[in-house]
Amino acid sequence: MHTHTRRDFLKIINLGIAVSLIATGLLSSSAFGQDKARRKPNVVILFIDDLGYGDLGCFGNKQTPTPHMDALANEGTRLTMNYVTNAACSPSRCSLITGMYTQRFGKFGMARGHPIPHDHPTLAEFMRDAGYVTGQIGKWDLGSEGQGPHERGFMEVARWAPSTEERTPSGHQKKQPYQCKKPDGSIVYRTDQDGDYMVEFVERNKDKPFFLYFSPFAIHTPLEGVPQHYRDRVRGKNDMYGGAVVAVDDAIGKLRTLLKKLGLEKDTLILLTGDNGPHPHGSAAPYAGGKMGGTQKEGWVHTPGIAWWPETIPAGQTFEGLLCTLDYYATAAAVAEQKLPKRCDGKNLLPYLTNKKKGDVHEFIYWYNAGPYSFRHLSAVRWKNWRLVLNRKKKQWELFDLTKDLQEERNIAEQYEDVVKTMKLKHEEFVSTLPALDAYPAPIRNWAKPPEGWGWVIGDGK
Repeated sequence: MHTHTRRDFLKIINLGIAVSLIATGLLSSSAFGQDKARRKPNVVILFIDDLGYGDLGCFGNKQTPTPHMDALANEGTRLTMNYVTNAACSPSRCSLITGMYTQRFGKFGMARGHPIPHDHPTLAEFMRDAGYVTGQIGKWDLGSEGQGPHERGFMEVARWAPSTEERTPSGHQKKQPYQCKKPDGSIVYRTDQDGDYMVEFVERNKDKPFFLYFSPFAIHTPLEGVPQHYRDRVRGKNDMYGGAVVAVDDAIGKLRTLLKKLGLEKDTLILLTGDNGPHPHGSAAPYAGGKMGGTQKEGWVHTPGIAWWPETIPAGQTFEGLLCTLDYYATAAAVAEQKLPKRCDGKNLLPYLTNKKKGDVHEFIYWYNAGPYSFRHLSAVRWKNWRLVLNRKKKQWELFDLTKDLQEERNIAEQYEDVVKTMKLKHEEFVSTLPALDAYPAPIRNWAKPPEGWGWVIGDGK
């Protein structure tokens, strides 16, 4: 016969009460001493092709309605000094997905087909290993053959829907990249399909922490195929381009609405920007520059940015500190509560976005697109209010004060020789850390591409 002390009986009684409360849902298992695993917040990166600084309503556009992206800005924080460090599309995406200046591994410019380092995790691989379901939708455009999104960390990849084709008056077959033909014969606008893919991914993974990388083909040219109902919502003559922007906004609206419906908005960080400045139909206002002749100007690398995370990032604020898309990797790592890989160049934005830190995230930001595989050569530095850029034709450095000269019309290098000296020296120091331009072979032409077809490729992302 067992004997029990009064303490033993109290333990037995308390145990019975606790078990009863757990069974009825009135007491969590953590209160019983078994810590329930806390779900990590979701991370979504919206990386819009050729999105210019002046293309959104929340950044001053009066012709193109972008209510959903404007709402993200109003409910979150605008990032007015957001930069890409290696425009155009392929190197910009590579910078984002590796969190590194891509010049560190030989990608000095476009260099399509240049491999992503095998000894450095992509952001998708990093988040996958941190316990996230990783998903990719849209344009890939980086890595060598065998380095598609499903091979470099993305567990769920939306297939690239086949484009329709039409014959020109001369009889030539021309693909319409924005129009896709479904297996049943119906036609869908690619951006609409991408928006539906976002909904499918979130619905499928709503009960797990997820990392979603949404990189639609829009608003890249060609613009043929933009549905009229999108064009009708644009004020002004530039309705085809504006219609493509509106379509992207509607796709993002699908995501925003679903997050709110599922009650996930407080558990989701969204970072939105473009891969480089606009093509001629878009706007870099109030800056100058963009594709097709404007690649030496500020507007080619200065993109709009939005950070949204209700109740974590304050609503309605504007952050004016210098930052770049290299920081998106570091910020995602902080959200995942994981140590950042050593070779990453970015910094965690959260202390700045939550007002724990002030000022610039980076004191200096560098550009060095050079060599035989970069057709948009750019050597430049940003520091405080200054922009120093190398004029390739004149073979001299030019200095601009971006607080007084947004269009970069007045070179003041001779008036501020000490500033030029400081910035030029910092650029030289940066370049000295990089491999030689000829240290890597020519990029191969068979670059990685997303899987084609309809639906999803679902696997382990390895």
